[in-house]
Amino acid sequence: MQQLLAPIDAFLKCATPDSWIQEAIKPENLATLLIDHCNCELKAAQTGMFFVRKYALDRESGLQMLDWAKPYEQFVYCKERDITEFLNRDSKKNDFTGGFIVKEGFEHGPVLIAKMVRLIKEEFHHFEQVLEIMHDRNIPYQNMRAGRYAKGMMKMVRTHEPAALIDKLIIGAFIEARSCERFAKLAPHLDEVLNKFYVSLLRSEARHYQDYLQLAETFAGGDISDRIKIIAEGEAHLISSIDDEFNFHSGVPALAVA
Repeated sequence: MQQLLAPIDAFLKCATPDSWIQEAIKPENLATLLIDHCNCELKAAQTGMFFVRKYALDRESGLQMLDWAKPYEQFVYCKERDITEFLNRDSKKNDFTGGFIVKEGFEHGPVLIAKMVRLIKEEFHHFEQVLEIMHDRNIPYQNMRAGRYAKGMMKMVRTHEPAALIDKLIIGAFIEARSCERFAKLAPHLDEVLNKFYVSLLRSEARHYQDYLQLAETFAGGDISDRIKIIAEGEAHLISSIDDEFNFHSGVPALAVA
């Protein structure tokens, strides 16, 4: 685990504050933690789809990808949810066999599609895994609004292309790296089921962060260390500053400094 986490710890400019860990492991916060984690997995899959549909696919292929997401989004945005029915649907629910057509003139389309399709499949699977854990513990699913962390990260995105794409990919790397770091720190404090589950997520989250960075470097066509440094400082500020709300990516709990 330490070998896996070493590059992530070096990439992030600050560690998760102990005060956040202490808040996260409180029994009364378990439901919030799991619900927000579940939402984060879905958002990660939707983000991967955004990259592929916006930049790499023709219109027809993009519509095929939307069909792939439809069962998940129908479940999430429907007021009358049946978790059992959703989890027990067709065993091939997370397969995608569509034939992609890359946009003309987009040189790096195939590599973006290959990495993002794998990420999307894994994030959808993680969403289902968290949902099943919640169901077993009688924790109902609910939507949660974007927190300060997500909004703060997106404020750093430049508004022109390809700079916007590069920044969003770098931000994706930081979100995945931070998730990996928090899974590792939380796992020892949780029950056996959650401990095993969070440890099982580390390898895929670490790979996702690397994939995002590699894609950012590919599209930049050169060194991106200056942008990484700027975004790293912004990310560290969000994590180490006071946050009025508690969620999976929140900063220092306000109650800890009250």
